[in-house]
Amino acid sequence: MIVSAANTLVDFCALRDIDTPDDGRYDVAILFGGSILAGAEAFARTNADCRMIVGGQGHSTDALCRSTGWPDADGLTEAAIFDRYLRTEYGFRADLLEHESTNCGNNVRNALSLLTTEGVPHTRILIIQDASMQRRMDAGFRLHAPDTQVVNYAAHRTHFDAAGAFTDPPRGMWPPARYLSLLMGEIPRLTDDTNGYGPVGRGFIAHVDVPPTVADAYTALLNAGAGAPRSADQRWA
Repeated sequence: MIVSAANTLVDFCALRDIDTPDDGRYDVAILFGGSILAGAEAFARTNADCRMIVGGQGHSTDALCRSTGWPDADGLTEAAIFDRYLRTEYGFRADLLEHESTNCGNNVRNALSLLTTEGVPHTRILIIQDASMQRRMDAGFRLHAPDTQVVNYAAHRTHFDAAGAFTDPPRGMWPPARYLSLLMGEIPRLTDDTNGYGPVGRGFIAHVDVPPTVADAYTALLNAGAGAPRSADQRWA
């Protein structure tokens, strides 16, 4: 039951509107720095007139640094890490880098601001974020850019196996306990009540419908003591 509940959260949070990252052409493709390193592979396959990486430092930066194995990664922004990794592994260079954002909210605002400043058309955008945060990123764009067509492709959709581990983890994958904490942390944030991030609460994102099956899975995990939702790190608020 615990594994099934955890995978229910994966299926909900890891939003994908298309089957492959090269399905369609876009004005802009954006990779967000909260992704694990495997997000770079999806990003390198996109078809877009402009490719942008967004991410300063935040709750996932340290893990991203460690996953590279680079001795000089500490202190780099998420955008700089992904840009270097893409150039090294794929011979791929992004057109724009955003180095200042620290959380999902200003990820969206700063990305849109940079596109506007640079005069980049962005009527149709493909966004790539970590499995745990893809649905929240979509809700941020729906709030701040309601007239933009946003297409989602979660960087990965890693499911837990029967033992609560991963059969074939992608590059840079979170430890299982951390991944579960990230997934669980999204449900109270996405729930549109006084404690959530939606219009009824903090107003950071557009409304999200959290299906009863997802809410029940979250409650089952809490009641079973399987994990705890990730707390917000005030350094990056």
